[in-house]
Amino acid sequence: MPKLFTFRGGIHPGEFKFTEKEAIEDLKAPETVYIPLSQHFGKPAKAVVKKGDRVYVGTLIGEPDGGFSASVHSSVSGTVKKIDKYPHISGTSVPTVVIENDETDEIEPSLKGIPEDEITPEKIIEVARNFGIVGLGGATFPAAIKMSPPKGKSFDTVILNGAECEPYLTSDHRLMLEFTEEIIKGGLLVQKATKAAKLIIAVEENKPDAINLFEKYRDKYEFEVAVLKTKYPQGGEKQLIKAVLGREVPEGGLPVDVGAYVQNVGTAYAIWDAVYNGMPLVKRIVTVTGAVNKRKNLRVPIGTPIAHLIDYCGGYMGTPGKIISGGPMMGIALYTDEIPVTKGTSGILVQREEEMVLDEPTNCIRCGRCVNVCPMNLMPNLLGDYSENNMHDLSKEIGVLNCIECGSCSYVCPAKRHLVQLIKTTKFQLKRKR
Repeated sequence: MPKLFTFRGGIHPGEFKFTEKEAIEDLKAPETVYIPLSQHFGKPAKAVVKKGDRVYVGTLIGEPDGGFSASVHSSVSGTVKKIDKYPHISGTSVPTVVIENDETDEIEPSLKGIPEDEITPEKIIEVARNFGIVGLGGATFPAAIKMSPPKGKSFDTVILNGAECEPYLTSDHRLMLEFTEEIIKGGLLVQKATKAAKLIIAVEENKPDAINLFEKYRDKYEFEVAVLKTKYPQGGEKQLIKAVLGREVPEGGLPVDVGAYVQNVGTAYAIWDAVYNGMPLVKRIVTVTGAVNKRKNLRVPIGTPIAHLIDYCGGYMGTPGKIISGGPMMGIALYTDEIPVTKGTSGILVQREEEMVLDEPTNCIRCGRCVNVCPMNLMPNLLGDYSENNMHDLSKEIGVLNCIECGSCSYVCPAKRHLVQLIKTTKFQLKRKR
């Protein structure tokens, strides 16, 4: 048995990977797509199209507005109907480009890949910036910014994150099985752009088929495979660095502070597609699972309403009680299925009405379970107490801003305290105060 890399803390929730054997299917875009100008970390993009404009697959419709922003492109060919506010995963309505699909799937004529002998670190970063590549593991941080370290700092190791530790989700797993070499080549592009000496692909041990496929390419390409212990949240950036490299990102610091660069396998694939094929990030793989009649992994055009995915999967099984974007641990509950798929939508989990029974929280019994499982070495019990008593400054003193909101504390709490919600409240109040 190979060494299994892991970190202190974490939990072992049920995996429920019902779709791990379901091959990726291409979902045809609906008659109308709704592409938000805000689907990345940072400031929303600025619209560069107007009502009546003709667009193609890959046409730029939103340009970065400031340093922390990302380009947005059309996922269909057709006509811009309007730019208006539309429901968004954030729970608000945001500026959205509404495009009527002509169903011809014509590709933007100006798009083209880069010849192998012209690929330089600068070109890779330029393509990532111009083609709207962001982190597809959930954070949606612009890849071009992440690949450009601050002055005086550098990367020595790139880690491709193939952990996919969140229950139910299998989009990354299927991508690793069906596009193994493309992911490796994308990882090598990231390594070249960051000028790192080493590339490591990290996969949890519960995906032996993906591990074996990567191992088969070890003679063709120079990289390492790190087999991770199956544990949540193994895919957390700081947890992955600690597990694989034994390095601890300092409080308030970034992975670059310890020479590490972490990128999701889906992002590596998107970078490969952009550099070699000239295709912006206009589609992503989404797991549709839970209480639907046909659970699937779909390649979905960005801007497709979630209701369209549900219909393709045979509709709801019973009466839906909750629709979650992402997984059950860190996903976001949606208030309507008209919200469109964005670059950060890794999965859609439907729970039936009868499953939505919430236990009433009781007083903390000081058992310490939340402290034992916290992957960030925090004291969630105290953070919960401070939040309930509006003692937010004290929470800041004991590290509340380091919380990654993984939900491990809430999962193990015998008193059923809503610790993550309390911590989120504290973060909101501290942000508001700033």
